[in-house]
Amino acid sequence: MFSRIPKNIKVYKTRHGLQVCGDSREVLKYLEEDSVDLIITSPPFALLRQKSYGNENQEQYVDWLADFGIAAYRVLKETGSFVLDLGGAYKRGKPVRSLHIFRVLLKFCDELGYKLAEEFYWHNPAKLPSPIEWVNKRKIRAKDSVNTVWWFSKSDFPKSDVTKVLVPYSERMKTLLKDPEKFYKPKERPSGHDIGKNFGKNNNAGAIPSNLLTIPNTNSNCHYLRTCKMLKRKSHPARFPKLLPTFFIKYLTDHGDFVVDIFSGSNTTGMVCEQLGRKWLSIESSLDYASLSAIRFMQECSLEKIKNAVEEMESGHFIQLNKLSLQAPILSS
Repeated sequence: MFSRIPKNIKVYKTRHGLQVCGDSREVLKYLEEDSVDLIITSPPFALLRQKSYGNENQEQYVDWLADFGIAAYRVLKETGSFVLDLGGAYKRGKPVRSLHIFRVLLKFCDELGYKLAEEFYWHNPAKLPSPIEWVNKRKIRAKDSVNTVWWFSKSDFPKSDVTKVLVPYSERMKTLLKDPEKFYKPKERPSGHDIGKNFGKNNNAGAIPSNLLTIPNTNSNCHYLRTCKMLKRKSHPARFPKLLPTFFIKYLTDHGDFVVDIFSGSNTTGMVCEQLGRKWLSIESSLDYASLSAIRFMQECSLEKIKNAVEEMESGHFIQLNKLSLQAPILSS
């Protein structure tokens, strides 16, 4: 699977995956066609201010991201999916939203050949109020706390199984399920929806999730962040929470499937894949961030061993982490 990838861009390897440093558009050329089950990523957003991790301006963003979409399409299986987390933005100097998110959607579907399987929205209730000018100062706009997540597919019927991501029943649903005949009478609703007897059936597993994913991004004391601080190194500033890739990896892949993150950052995706038993490839253009992401897989190593390994990788040496440390505990798939 990774044999065609040049050794000089390989950063580290684990039991299930590989971290490389490079431009994803070039790295994906080393993968075979129709070989990837899921690409999930959060690219640098189209922000007005430049960030330390790099981001494109709004005018060039759609075409820039489309280049990655073209490279990704070639390697996706017919049953594969491409999940893209995008943040919104305002136009410069105006309380008017940029339309780049929707232009990405139209570009991918109308020109690149993707299907829109479903749109999701990631609600981060812990997100700080922004933009300051319109929200905090002038108080004419509400806080922007939702990212759009496009679930693209290559075919009309990508692999998916919602039973793998069921959520706990609400308290009201639990009450209904105790005695469905008392609380619920099947009938056609005014909307025309005909809800039958099975609606009150308890499957003992949970409820079907909605496409609004409420996941606070509040982690400030994980092993990765603590270790970066002890090493006096700057952690990646735009990490998405573990539960976000976990949801889509469970939903859209099976044990042993191949998952790719084309803007891997601190490699949350690779860590989740390692725990869930998926093969993975993470691609990051910054060698510093790619090397530091190895911390996620070295929880049982001493600080000195981590420091030496990171410095080796930053010097261009390839490290096999599965020979240095124990992997994170395996989670249910």
